[in-house]
Amino acid sequence: MTTVVYVHGMWMPGSEMAYLRRRLAKHHGIDGHLFSYPSVRGTLDQNAELLASYVQERRNGKRLHLVGHSLGGVLLLRMLALDPQAPVERAVCIGSPLCGSRAAIDLSRHGWGKSILGKSVADGVTGQPASEWAGVVTGRHEVGIIAGTVAAGLGRLVTSFVGPSDGTVAVSETKLAGAKDHVCVATSHSGLVLSKKVAEQVAAFLRHGEFLRI
Repeated sequence: MTTVVYVHGMWMPGSEMAYLRRRLAKHHGIDGHLFSYPSVRGTLDQNAELLASYVQERRNGKRLHLVGHSLGGVLLLRMLALDPQAPVERAVCIGSPLCGSRAAIDLSRHGWGKSILGKSVADGVTGQPASEWAGVVTGRHEVGIIAGTVAAGLGRLVTSFVGPSDGTVAVSETKLAGAKDHVCVATSHSGLVLSKKVAEQVAAFLRHGEFLRI
């Protein structure tokens, strides 16, 4: 049996990941649970501890994987970095700013922007991005990364992207040394969790450790 813990992004309650969970359950037979955390109030490490506890509670002898959207991908990597014994086999980061985020950095230069971004972004995106500390994770777990290429998102309002992006995160910002696989899908940042093609790619990686080439 396989089960997945879904980790939402910044400012989201977690319900948006229900679309992806339903697709994987209905069309791919992969069960899942929605994890929710205080993305603005909690620090990255505090939220990583919450996720670690949530994962342990839902293990039940099953093969367990993690899927995170945007900040959720950074968070799941942080949890795996802090908990070497976490019972996780594979992880998928969807539209996650693993090398930092130009949009978040530009927004954080404003006092109000820094406030709404919150503590977890300050720790793991504008502070020390995952590319600086996630090497221990890719050495222990298979990590797959999905990036969007339709530039329709709030990030365009605060910054200018170099190269393709999903409108919030640049494709170049999703790269991570040591990751098992990386694939791009033609959708926006918010559309990543609603996309049928993304769901198919997530299912492929969770089952086989690699994405589809179509």
